[in-house]
Amino acid sequence: MRVLILGGTTFLGRHLAAAALAQGHSVALFNRGTQSEGLFPEAEHLRGDRDGDLTALHGRSWDVAIDTSGYVPRVVRASAQLLAESVAHYTFVSSISVYAGWPAASRIDERSPVGTLADPTVEEVDGETYGPLKALCERVVEETLPGRTLIVRPGLIVGPYDPTDRFSYWPYRVARGGEMLAPGRPERPVQVIDGRDLAEWVLRMATERATGTYNATGPDRPLAMSEVLEESRRVSGSEATFTWIPDDELERQQIGAWVELPLWIPEREGPGVGDVNCSRAWAAGLTYRPLAETIRDTLDWLATRPADYDWKAGLTPEREAEALKAWHATARASV
Repeated sequence: MRVLILGGTTFLGRHLAAAALAQGHSVALFNRGTQSEGLFPEAEHLRGDRDGDLTALHGRSWDVAIDTSGYVPRVVRASAQLLAESVAHYTFVSSISVYAGWPAASRIDERSPVGTLADPTVEEVDGETYGPLKALCERVVEETLPGRTLIVRPGLIVGPYDPTDRFSYWPYRVARGGEMLAPGRPERPVQVIDGRDLAEWVLRMATERATGTYNATGPDRPLAMSEVLEESRRVSGSEATFTWIPDDELERQQIGAWVELPLWIPEREGPGVGDVNCSRAWAAGLTYRPLAETIRDTLDWLATRPADYDWKAGLTPEREAEALKAWHATARASV
């Protein structure tokens, strides 16, 4: 099968390309070529820019197109319109951030309302506009290729090649050992999905010409934050100890949610973080590798990065030490 991936060299796109090539598909990757690093020499590399230079896509045809890099409706519309007569099926990778009020909203499923923008022509992507813009991109694709569109709404994608560090921080920090800050309640639910599991399922759904909208995070059972840390400790052989600091103390210390302290949002603000319904995707065959495998492979990949790598998320050692010291002082004073 001839597969076109819009993106294909970073994170999910990279896993999609690897999976498609491993299955013997003919793969074309359309991107600017700034991050290819010689990846996938057996694939066809089409150079261009989604925002203004789609020349390399003209006069070509593929069985399926998978869009991993669409954020702005105008840009997505240009590629969707161009490919409408060139592909039999179009998959758009969206996000659970499309839902109105998420993560404050819980028990979300595919029928839940999506966010909107007062000005739908806005193109600046930030924390407020990201989800509604993705929802508009979904609409553009469905309008342009009616009956031929698969919409996938992933949660937090994790594992090797994650450029955000929003999960990687935890296995790395646990492996470093010593006393470490653990956020909120140990039983607090979280949801993540290994990029390889997502890629393999998206590829299968696309090649089967599946249509409709699917939430896609995981796993298919309750996952507590304590399990993420404890499994990281077991896999790494670390002797780290976990000091669980409650939400109100983290807020008092003005520790930033989600980025400065990954996987954490105060529960009163984010009850939906671990509560997105993915049963439709499970029924369509989405499966998950063991958490231990994701952690182990993430640690192996992290070991290949430069020692002076500038982390995109997570507490600095100094900030963590300050937070622990302040919490211990508060705890002593309350005795």
